[in-house]
Amino acid sequence: MTISFDDFLKVDIRAGTITAVEDFPQARKPAWKLSVDFGADIGVKRSSAQVVAHYTKEDLLGRQVLGVVNFPPRQIGPFMSEVLVLGLHDDGNDVVLIGPERAVPNGSRMC
Repeated sequence: MTISFDDFLKVDIRAGTITAVEDFPQARKPAWKLSVDFGADIGVKRSSAQVVAHYTKEDLLGRQVLGVVNFPPRQIGPFMSEVLVLGLHDDGNDVVLIGPERAVPNGSRMC
């Protein structure tokens, strides 16, 4: 399927810093509950992320990630996910997070 550049611009992808990581024992697949700070304009958003294969809580705290901030919230079991944190599957089908290669201001929009 082909999309236009205008369609692409509708997806609001921003950089944010993970400020809190919580266990999510109710998730069907192993996951963390993340709080991600997307800066003053967007604020802190919560997300469920199936990234436990590669990341401990300590690995995630303070890490910058990219997330889609303009999807509607999605109920994941007892948890409301407000942002889609982006990643790629590796050879073992585990998620590797996508983030900037160096620090950028929280809320920076992907261009």
